[in-house]
Amino acid sequence: MTDAQETAADSSLRTTGGAPPDDGGSAEGAPTPLLEPREGIPPVIADASSLAHVVAAFAAGTGPVAVDAERASGYRYGQRAYLVQLRREGAGSALIDPVACPDLSELGAAIGDAEWDLHAATQDLPCLREIGMVPSRLFDTELAGRLAGFPRVGLGAMVENVLGYSLEKGHSAVDWSTRPLPEPWLRYAALDVELLVDLRDALEKELDRQGKLEWAHQEFEAIATAPPAPPRKDPWRRTSGMHKVRRRRQMAVVRELWTARDKVAQRRDVSPGKVLSDTAIVEAALALPVNVHALSALPGFGHRMGRRQLEQWQAAVDRARALPDAELPQPGQPVAGPPPPRAWADKDPAAAARLSASRTAVSALAETLHMPQENLITPDTVRRVCWEPPSAVDADSVAAALASHGARRWQVEQVTPVLVAALAATARA
Repeated sequence: MTDAQETAADSSLRTTGGAPPDDGGSAEGAPTPLLEPREGIPPVIADASSLAHVVAAFAAGTGPVAVDAERASGYRYGQRAYLVQLRREGAGSALIDPVACPDLSELGAAIGDAEWDLHAATQDLPCLREIGMVPSRLFDTELAGRLAGFPRVGLGAMVENVLGYSLEKGHSAVDWSTRPLPEPWLRYAALDVELLVDLRDALEKELDRQGKLEWAHQEFEAIATAPPAPPRKDPWRRTSGMHKVRRRRQMAVVRELWTARDKVAQRRDVSPGKVLSDTAIVEAALALPVNVHALSALPGFGHRMGRRQLEQWQAAVDRARALPDAELPQPGQPVAGPPPPRAWADKDPAAAARLSASRTAVSALAETLHMPQENLITPDTVRRVCWEPPSAVDADSVAAALASHGARRWQVEQVTPVLVAALAATARA
């Protein structure tokens, strides 16, 4: 049993901050279902006057702010927020409709100095940023669970293992753009922030007990200060099934169909997959149909698709077929950094040996520290150091190399000794 698992079994960690009642499931018994928010389901804030009251209440509240957001992935175009949930001591819980109230910058400013508690913060921060909510500091309960060594770090599992309560998770993948939102969905949404601060407090104690609290603070600061991700280059290359597409002309079909689909999806505000499936795009690319009749015979372009739609997709195929060779996409994207590891043995056997030894050493260290290897140090960072190691391998040079690739201070301190040993051992071999 890891230190974190021992903590999960420690009933003294099952604190709830005053409500719900302190009779949660024990370590030995079944968890207590959490069925209702402690003050009931709050009304959905959907106008400026009600939002002003929430802003004032949360500005006057104390302590951390639990924050969550619900998106409509798989239903709508993009990753915008369709519901924002918050909870703070002295303010209670709030459910805000960011469609009706698209600018929440005043609310963001009102709680800007407070710590924001989120679960899997990197998933919610982009959509929160779009509506004017940007934390200055945060606590990520999912990442805290990873660092502490919990084997299951979903919100429901963490609340159950640490606090002894079970959350109903049946509405996590519903269409949150639905209006009005059904009451069971709103109850689920409110419960998602009900115990988030309690969970944060318990995890902070556990991280401190394991000597990892400062590590977590460095991780949280890195998330809070990270700039928005740049637009992905050539996103059409991520089409599912792309590995089947070998010829440049076929790749051009994927690009044209993907681009046409994206424009339609954006205009209609629906998920691109609901407009045309990735499978259909790949089938058209492989077949290179010469007309609408040939296209309609392919999987994904069947009898349910109207003539106008078929003509639209065939026009995209025709554009790709008409491109001169010089304008066809290249087979692979230019990749910054080392090649894929599977190619190392042929390209640079010495680098392959360094990577094998370093991976083994980092994996052993991660196991000792009771955390996933990717949270100890990213695999990409290890690859880059192994592909182009310092000319003189020592603690200072390896530490500098790790830091140059974005490793946090605690990661540099932990990983440097094992990488120095692995790199030195392979150099002697």
